[in-house]
Amino acid sequence: MAYPRWVMILAILLVTASAAHAAAQNDTYIAGYATGVLKHQLMLDIPAMTVQDGVIILPAGSLGTADQTKVMQMLLAIPGVNAVRVSETASQLPMVNTSPQPIKQLSDTVATTTYPTLLPTGLLPSGHLFKPLLADPRWAHFSAAYRHFQNDNFDGRSIASVSFGETIPIYRKNFGQSIAQWEVGLQAGVFSDFNLNASSSDLVNSDFIASVYSSIRAKQFSAFGRIYHQSSHLGDEFLLRKENASFDRVNLSYEGMDLRLSYEFPYGVRLYGGGGGLFHKQPSALKVWMVQYGAEFRSPWRLDFASMRPILAADFKNFQENNWSTDISARAGVEFENFQVLGRKLQVLVEYFDGHSASGQFFKNKVEYIGVGIHYHF
Repeated sequence: MAYPRWVMILAILLVTASAAHAAAQNDTYIAGYATGVLKHQLMLDIPAMTVQDGVIILPAGSLGTADQTKVMQMLLAIPGVNAVRVSETASQLPMVNTSPQPIKQLSDTVATTTYPTLLPTGLLPSGHLFKPLLADPRWAHFSAAYRHFQNDNFDGRSIASVSFGETIPIYRKNFGQSIAQWEVGLQAGVFSDFNLNASSSDLVNSDFIASVYSSIRAKQFSAFGRIYHQSSHLGDEFLLRKENASFDRVNLSYEGMDLRLSYEFPYGVRLYGGGGGLFHKQPSALKVWMVQYGAEFRSPWRLDFASMRPILAADFKNFQENNWSTDISARAGVEFENFQVLGRKLQVLVEYFDGHSASGQFFKNKVEYIGVGIHYHF
């Protein structure tokens, strides 16, 4: 039984390596295409322009008197371009090159400050205007984590948690002729907990979240608002084991609205905050309001020997239902830029949580855990 698993792992690594090689070739093509467009149509020569993973990066001040928005929209029309950015330190970035490069222990050849960014517009565009909240336990994405609880929790101390979800932009458009953009889309996710102490690793709880959202972005500022539904469901094995115990099941289901604002500072620092409320609640006695805020650090420096970048995030939530006590979620680890699936980057993060459980059926339970997980984020 072990042999097929190793074959699968090897196949995944081969596919990933092939995808990385194809991406490098595509970047070389885009760099040449963009250089030709700028020279022949706008008489611009920008030798410090770079292309990484389909993203064109222009050094600040390189466009001279040219209309920055016009140039960015022209480059965005090139096949294979995922975004166009202007960065104050883009001139320090290495040009796209297929020849072998010396291995560096720590790379500082990355932009420390990114200014305007323009993403593709129209139906089902690529990219996202609002970046994911890395430490939010209920941000829809793909992940798998092991968590060790410091107390008995709701069903054992060793819990495997998985999530399946995505944020899908449906339509994106510019605000007039400016670089500011808006989009509408769908966000949905499933979050499940499994008791590893049980003989068959029983399913304990699953939360289902679905929403319609709208987001905007103007340079370093972005916002994300949504109307969502959430419901919580217990696992069959868990219910069978608890049927003779004093377990008070809650039929938890509600709709809500929330809004988050975000601002990105130099050197990979980001702050965000917002809040929301519930309606159509079940049970009806649920209190309405909550606030959320946090900070993130995505290192502008990369460890080139493994193409990985350190990241650190902390998320805080206060619910009226829990007398405004603070729920703390913190994650730290690395992001591997060469391991990408559909544009999502692999992250390996250690995590810590202290507060009321994010698992819907157990929202009144105070828990504390440490863990480690694998995440795919854009």
